[in-house]
Amino acid sequence: MQGNEKIIVGLDIGTTKITAVVGEMLGDEINVIGVGTHPSTGLRKGTVVNIESTVDSIKKAVEEAELMAGCDISSVYVGIAGNHIKGLNSHGIIAIKGREITEQDVERVIDAAKAVAIPTDREILHVIPQEFIVDDMESIQNPVGMTAIRLEAKIHIVTAAVSSARNIVKCCNKAGLEVCDIALESLASGEAVLTDEEKELGCLIADMGGGTTDLALFKDNNLKFIYELTLGGHNLTNDISIGLRTPLPEAEKIKIEHGTCVSGNVRSGATIDVPAVGGRAPKKLSKGILAEILEPRVEEIFSLLKKELFAHGLENSFPAGFVLTGGSVVLNGITEIAESVFNVPVRIGEPNKIGGLKDIVRNPAYATGVGLVIFGSSASCKMDLKDTQTQNFSGIFNKIKQWFKDII
Repeated sequence: MQGNEKIIVGLDIGTTKITAVVGEMLGDEINVIGVGTHPSTGLRKGTVVNIESTVDSIKKAVEEAELMAGCDISSVYVGIAGNHIKGLNSHGIIAIKGREITEQDVERVIDAAKAVAIPTDREILHVIPQEFIVDDMESIQNPVGMTAIRLEAKIHIVTAAVSSARNIVKCCNKAGLEVCDIALESLASGEAVLTDEEKELGCLIADMGGGTTDLALFKDNNLKFIYELTLGGHNLTNDISIGLRTPLPEAEKIKIEHGTCVSGNVRSGATIDVPAVGGRAPKKLSKGILAEILEPRVEEIFSLLKKELFAHGLENSFPAGFVLTGGSVVLNGITEIAESVFNVPVRIGEPNKIGGLKDIVRNPAYATGVGLVIFGSSASCKMDLKDTQTQNFSGIFNKIKQWFKDII
């Protein structure tokens, strides 16, 4: 391929599947030219528990993407999720003494805001400026050039367990890949499926994967709040397996083909064939039973998300509504449950800011992979696919901080 320096690869390492999305930069447009997926067996609730299995799945997903794109991949942007991800707001203030605010002042006030105690087993992933306060003027996005007595900054700090992040980097390195940057998956998904108006007005996004549901609140074009819930599609599959007494692989097929979480949507008399365990004969069951299994679990997931939001006083912070994305939002009636719990408009989010093979990736399951490509296109470094040197882990976090300064 020509112009390899404009190729960007997003790698979504999920609990149930690993997805590689290859994007090509043509000016300001991103065209998807390759996609690869493979089942994931080495993660639990977003965290690596078996390195060798994860490495093997990464290799197979990347190989599939390479064949479709017609190029060799050696560098990727990787997503991170899991209940070890934590977010907190912080506030800093510095004196300006009546002169003009400079870029160095902005850096100083952000450093003052992030001077909080972080446990030694955690690493700061993202430092995201929320707003600046110049004397008594609030909601300033760029204070450079303004004259002031004092400058304040409100920031959102995202931290991750060092061990979890290093295991992800290690898996990629063992698969022959350089990690260019690590990004929070809910941030990546938001970039792929939210409109500029939604991020400005205030919008929730929930990325429902196999092992986790990643919640993020965007408002005033900034990330305001994150929450990682360790419930997802695998819990739904497990409930079906237990409730219908069928093996897990068959329960997953039933969920995908017949899954509905609103009993009122089930046609009267509709049945499904349910394989039995232990070589017993399959049985026919009412489709309504499936809805009765799924409905309370889906309602529980949304209720837990709502409880966390309300606990932080954010119940009126998303007038633009709620967007659902991820591989587990394909259930019939899931938007109805979300609307009944949150009492706001709800839609399914699909990647919509790309060209090329957009018909293939226009699916909620590809939101994170496409979002990582979009993030990569905004990053300060452009990937060189011929560079196979292993990147220093601490350098990744340094580039992440610069990356967010560039895109916000």
